[in-house]
Amino acid sequence: MDARLNYFGNALGAKVLKHINSANKVVSDSTLPHTTQELVKIRASQINGCGFCADMHTKDATHAGETAQRLNLVAAWREATVFTDAERAALELAEQGSRIADAAGGVTDEAWANAAKHFDEDQLAALLSLIAVINAYNRINVINQQPAGGYQPGQFG
Repeated sequence: MDARLNYFGNALGAKVLKHINSANKVVSDSTLPHTTQELVKIRASQINGCGFCADMHTKDATHAGETAQRLNLVAAWREATVFTDAERAALELAEQGSRIADAAGGVTDEAWANAAKHFDEDQLAALLSLIAVINAYNRINVINQQPAGGYQPGQFG
């Protein structure tokens, strides 16, 4: 499988990615726990069918010490007992934020309030931004049919 376009090598695509990457760096450097960030990226990528991002973030999480058990259960987090209440709240917000069109009212007040119990205002801003950023990456890669499987941890810096 080949990508439809060399988006990473295209001058305009590279400019767009530079700005998305800058936003991602702000989130990455925030106080939102790194483990939570990776779980959110994985779950949104699963929902959006983005193999490229699912490959990247499961490998990055593994490289950072995440367990295979937790990674294997991300898609079934509701039934899994291996996630903290804060991680569960973040995963719920990620699901609802990624499936906006599927929900009549978007993200529920209940999901937001649950996240707000576990994260301070800056962490909520980071979480909201992370969900938006990973969804942007997912859409670029899915539309472009970016192949998955070849990512190496740290490949993009």
